[in-house]
Amino acid sequence: MAHMLEGYDGPCKEIHGHSYRLFVTVTGTPCQDPANPKYGMVMDFGVLKRIVGGRIVDVYDHSLLVPRTDANEKMFAALDGRFDKLRFVDFQPTCENLVANFAHTIAEELPEGVRLHSVRLHETATSYAEWFAADNI
Repeated sequence: MAHMLEGYDGPCKEIHGHSYRLFVTVTGTPCQDPANPKYGMVMDFGVLKRIVGGRIVDVYDHSLLVPRTDANEKMFAALDGRFDKLRFVDFQPTCENLVANFAHTIAEELPEGVRLHSVRLHETATSYAEWFAADNI
């Protein structure tokens, strides 16, 4: 995914990309019914993968995130018909803001009884932002 940081005072004000890595942790009580095919699971990993894949990866992979500002309107309009994965966002697309946005999106899709515990988004191998549910009550 690529982004630009509007008004930033360093090189990240330019359009640039990262190979992000996303880690999602959920909590809940494992199924206690031995007759249930999900016995012993808090959540089927396949379901979690579909949520994260459909709502985050498919949407943002190979996309360009641009903050919605008056200054960016012309640029966005010029590129809009040319590329399919341009995304105007209503926030500065920093790693910190992205991880909060992703956490909100994922939490909305989780099945009953499953809660989002944390989301970690690595922008590089050594730089990441992390969101914890306990800090966002």
